[in-house]
Amino acid sequence: MAKKSARKPNAAFMKPVQPNATLAAVVGAKPLPRTELTKKLWDYIKKNGLQDKKVKTQINADDKLKAVFNGKKSVSMFEMTKLVSGHIEK
Repeated sequence: MAKKSARKPNAAFMKPVQPNATLAAVVGAKPLPRTELTKKLWDYIKKNGLQDKKVKTQINADDKLKAVFNGKKSVSMFEMTKLVSGHIEK
């Protein structure tokens, strides 16, 4: 019976990406894997109490995040991921 191999993480997901200047103001300027980038974003959101108290899926932007969110005051966590992708240098 063949031994099942451990699931390999998606290489594209683990490849470091370079945040642009706008996003770097929140997560730092050095390249990070997307997983780390998202983690740092959430650390920032929690540290600054930016998660909506009533609607947990909404993120209320402060000045730094508003720049990342293309000027929006509030976005859903799903929309946030899409907007953040726009701030990664290709």
